[in-house]
Amino acid sequence: MNSSGSTFWSSGSVPLIDASVLSSIIAVASDIALVVSKDGEVLSVLVNPNETSFGKLEHWEGRPLKNFLTKECIPKIDAVMSKMASGELPSRSVELNHSDNAVWEFPVRYSFHPFGSDGSFLMLGRDLRPIAETQQQLVQAQMSLEQGYEARREYDARYRLLLRTVQDPVVFVSVNDGKIKDLNEPAAMMLGSTREDLVGSSFTQEFRDKRGDEFIEALINEAMSENTTGVDVQSRRGRQQVSVVPSVFRAGGERILICRLSTSESSPKRFDSLTTNLSSVFEKGPDAFVFTSVRGVIEACNDAFLDLVDAAHSVDVRGRNLSDYLGRGQIDLSVLVENARRAGQMRMYSTKVLNEFGAKTPVEMSVTFLENHNEPELGFIIRDISRVDAMRKTQVHSSEESNRNVMELVGSATLKEIVSETTDVVEKMCIETAVSLTRNNRVAAAEMLGLSRQSLYVKLRKYGLLNKDSDGN
Repeated sequence: MNSSGSTFWSSGSVPLIDASVLSSIIAVASDIALVVSKDGEVLSVLVNPNETSFGKLEHWEGRPLKNFLTKECIPKIDAVMSKMASGELPSRSVELNHSDNAVWEFPVRYSFHPFGSDGSFLMLGRDLRPIAETQQQLVQAQMSLEQGYEARREYDARYRLLLRTVQDPVVFVSVNDGKIKDLNEPAAMMLGSTREDLVGSSFTQEFRDKRGDEFIEALINEAMSENTTGVDVQSRRGRQQVSVVPSVFRAGGERILICRLSTSESSPKRFDSLTTNLSSVFEKGPDAFVFTSVRGVIEACNDAFLDLVDAAHSVDVRGRNLSDYLGRGQIDLSVLVENARRAGQMRMYSTKVLNEFGAKTPVEMSVTFLENHNEPELGFIIRDISRVDAMRKTQVHSSEESNRNVMELVGSATLKEIVSETTDVVEKMCIETAVSLTRNNRVAAAEMLGLSRQSLYVKLRKYGLLNKDSDGN
């Protein structure tokens, strides 16, 4: 093709080019150049010196070109050679995939040019591997995007289904502008409007006597407090008392409030009554209640526990390990936790509690393994048994003489006689304990021991216990 009608290239003005120079020009002008005979045999291979990724291809020379093409490319070169043999040039470039010893492949786009009078032709090729790699990266990026879109659509479907099926009124509010991002149908009904009308509107305007910034700030403070009880407001349309329990989270660089709405009519009375009673037992009960993590870190406790350890406020004990207050420390805690994990609970574990000043109080502990949270917790009930412990020590002291008498029998009496004597000692100790626990109420003591009143009197007479003061029963 001539530029501006010039005859420079066709008038013989261009001198003949030296063969070595011509090969250099061809090699630089293309990434790979092949001279192929009309029979398809490779006569010469020229590789651009700047392209080292092809390696050495001298072994192609003198061999059929088809030997170095993939199967799907052989029909393409046959069609080109057929056109070249008929004197017709291919109208466009042809992409061929080369294969060498089935070790590696590379795509090349070739243009075809007649070369000489013997029907041979020149193939000037451009390496398509950079383009193929780019296309591969684009395909992988597109696949990643599609996977991301699919995951997002799946999460969105789950969110929509959850919002539609949950019965609790839920509202999502933007902290930045205080507008409703989304809500479900129960929340729209409680606010006296439709979901379509409420989305995008101001959340504060749905309640009476509330200012936007102050109300949103109050919800944030309530969400960040440890004991969230909710913010009581009055709805503007229905004029009913509504409790808003907020939680705050961050999504897409924006803080969002998720608000659960409830009214006095929306919660079952039985649940409210049970919650109130349990709360009263926790706060006013005589036994100490402690909730800890599975590692024993105290998360909540009642005033009875604070009295037991002589702590002024729950802040003083919250965050500390319960083993700090147990007589045997971590040993006690490990026994309690392991048994609770294995059996779900453990009852009547005796130990001592240390207060802030080192004084010890004998206690009995029960522990329950709680799995109804995101992270399991432990619930402890601790009872002061100092009075019962003192009574037990008195009983043990009173029976020391009997124990010594039993030990003296070893070596001087047969085993049968020793067992008989030991049985009498144990029986006497049990009767003494029952009489002491019932404050000498013979009827109650007999019932506790599973004896008739007459049998109890016989055994009291046997062990000389009838001289105790009676309450007249």
